[in-house]
Amino acid sequence: MSDQHQNLAIIGHVDHGKSTLVGRLLFETGSVPEHVIEQHREEAEEKGKGGFEFAYVMDNLAEERERGVTIDIAHQEFSTDEYEFTIVDCPGHRDFVKNMITGASQADNAVLVVAADDGVAPQTQEHVFLARTLGIGELIVGVNKMDLVDYGETKYKEVKSEVTDLLNQVQFNTDDAEFIPISAFEGDNIAERSDNTEWYDGEILIEALNNLPEPEPPTDAPLRLPIQDVYTISGIGTVPVGRIETGIMNIGDNVSFQPSDVGGEVKTIEMHHEEVPKAEPGDNVGFNVRGIGKDDIRRGDVCGPAESPPSVAETFQAQIVVMQHPSVITAGYTPVFHAHTAQVACTIESLDKKMDPSSGEVAEENPDFIQTGDAAVVTVRPQKPLSIEPSSEIPELGSFAVRDMGQTIAAGKVLSVENRE
Repeated sequence: MSDQHQNLAIIGHVDHGKSTLVGRLLFETGSVPEHVIEQHREEAEEKGKGGFEFAYVMDNLAEERERGVTIDIAHQEFSTDEYEFTIVDCPGHRDFVKNMITGASQADNAVLVVAADDGVAPQTQEHVFLARTLGIGELIVGVNKMDLVDYGETKYKEVKSEVTDLLNQVQFNTDDAEFIPISAFEGDNIAERSDNTEWYDGEILIEALNNLPEPEPPTDAPLRLPIQDVYTISGIGTVPVGRIETGIMNIGDNVSFQPSDVGGEVKTIEMHHEEVPKAEPGDNVGFNVRGIGKDDIRRGDVCGPAESPPSVAETFQAQIVVMQHPSVITAGYTPVFHAHTAQVACTIESLDKKMDPSSGEVAEENPDFIQTGDAAVVTVRPQKPLSIEPSSEIPELGSFAVRDMGQTIAAGKVLSVENRE
């Protein structure tokens, strides 16, 4: 059992089998409780779908999720010999993209699922571009549904070359991509090597996951802790709660909350209902700061060291990718930006450059508009104070999703911040 942790995104087109793959991974690593499997096995057999219980587990999860029932199937966590994996958000969830970007746990690496019978689809491109923009390290490409193409090597090679072209197009280092022919439904090359693909001699999925590079915990960066909620607890007082993204928090530290612009000394830090002397990146903590009241701070604030407090943007320049917008985006457009735990309406003040997504070169200076599929550099003015950081300095607080009309329309990362006076 490993104490090394990885956040893993499972990306790819909606019908290419992401949920089934997650189900299979949880199933093969013993992360689904036996009684849950049994219950589904019985139901599946009643409906004449024996042997399909793990896919069934996933279908039920998806349905429960749609109905808004929260499910804690081990928080979508599974362990291999090398790592404990947390699956960042659940595939198919309609806000997958937003969660992948602002999710407390941004993905270190990703598995891209591409169906052998379908190849690259629109969402495949969108997710690959996002992974690239958001700085995903390694990509494992699962060429899924091999059972539907009779485990044919030719089909696998076609899809591999199609995906390789796509990766080259968005300048993803193809040396950091590994291709594996799999069937999530039948279990080929997931936890055990399959006899159906004797022509394939590379790693199977679990091996590839074990061999991912270790993520470096951002302990050297300054403390950044976005606040998720603020509670009042009798006997302690005000307790902000959140997940440490970077740096270390110690009892006795002087901290500052931005943009609320209040601060004080950390008196207690609590984790899993126990007091601890310090906390590190990835820890979910509740803490108490001398002199801070419930109305002084709010969700979306970021806690950092008093001597180098979190940035608050008057404006910021960002690179964005427009994923879906019914018409065109022009200067003056004011959607809602979701960054870490903050949600703030922001005006896109100017469109500075349109980029060529395949080369990363500037395609046009000061374009009149941008639309679905475009990548651009824009200047943004938050309508109320927003704490956000340049992605080159603190990537964990440098990316955001742009939402409007009930959908994620763009994703981006912060290039530079003009601080509020």
